[in-house]
Amino acid sequence: MKFICLGYYRPQEFAARSEAEQHAMFDECFAYDDQLRANGHFAAGEALEDAQKATTVSWKNGKVLTTDGPFTETKEQIGGILVLEARDKDHAIQLMSQHPALKYGSSFEIRPVGD
Repeated sequence: MKFICLGYYRPQEFAARSEAEQHAMFDECFAYDDQLRANGHFAAGEALEDAQKATTVSWKNGKVLTTDGPFTETKEQIGGILVLEARDKDHAIQLMSQHPALKYGSSFEIRPVGD
């Protein structure tokens, strides 16, 4: 069963870390991704650029509207997406609860993939 795991982080908190701390976090996260791959749980994943580089597409008054930046202002941003293979939601939660990014203040939203 596939699950989409949206990884959230707080850009200001991340920027406040030293470069060494940032690199250490990424190294730990990449190592965990490798472990997920080796065990057949990592289906796909991508990091995302800063939300300020986003474009939001919407519909207003019968026309497509594009707006620079994210749709809403929040303290957290989606930093990446991971497609996870797991037996069920409990297994997905167990796998993501071991992700090193959690101890750096990140969080993950886990959703089953729709049919």
